[in-house]
Amino acid sequence: MKITWIVDAGYLLRSSPGSFDYLLLKNQIESMMGTSFFESYYLNSTPSNRSDAQEGFNTWLKNAPPFGPKMHVQLYRLKTVRCKCPDCSEWFDRNVQQGVDVGIVTLLMKLAVQDQYDRLLLSIGDGEYQEAISFVKREFQKEIWLCGYEGTISPDLQCYADNILWLDDHYSKFQKEEREE
Repeated sequence: MKITWIVDAGYLLRSSPGSFDYLLLKNQIESMMGTSFFESYYLNSTPSNRSDAQEGFNTWLKNAPPFGPKMHVQLYRLKTVRCKCPDCSEWFDRNVQQGVDVGIVTLLMKLAVQDQYDRLLLSIGDGEYQEAISFVKREFQKEIWLCGYEGTISPDLQCYADNILWLDDHYSKFQKEEREE
C-alpha cells in the first residue's frame, strides 16, 4: 500500500502544544500506522527574505533519515494584510499564508489522478478541504486519514476520514528537547 503524507506546516505549528521535531514526528506516525510513507510533503508560507536558519531547516527537511525526515518541500510566500484591532481600533500589519491551501488541494488531486497513493494522510484542520477530500474518496476510491490534535480538526473533515491519528497522547515522543544555554 502506498501511503502519502501531506502537511500544512502552519496547521501543525499552530495546533501543537510546543516545539517538535519533524523527523521524530514522522517516525512516530509511521510507528502508529505500522508502515512507512511512500512520499511526504511539507507545505508552508515563508517570507521572501528567509533567514539562514529558515533555509537550513527547509534543507534539513529534504534530508533522508537518519539525518532528516525526507520530505518534499513546497514553499509559498507570506502576504501582509492590514488589520484593525477590534478592541483598540489601532491598525497593524499581519502576515498570513498565501497559496498553501490551493497547493494542498492541487497536490492531493494531482497525486490521486496519477495513482501515487492508496492512502492519504493529511495533517490539516480546515473544513474547507472537505469537497476535495470527498471527491478523491468517491472518484478515486482513496483512503483518507487525518493526523492532528484534538479540537483542531474540523468536524467537516472528520466525517470523511477513514481514520484519525490523534497526536495528543504521543507528543512527548516527538517533542523538541529544550537546549540548556
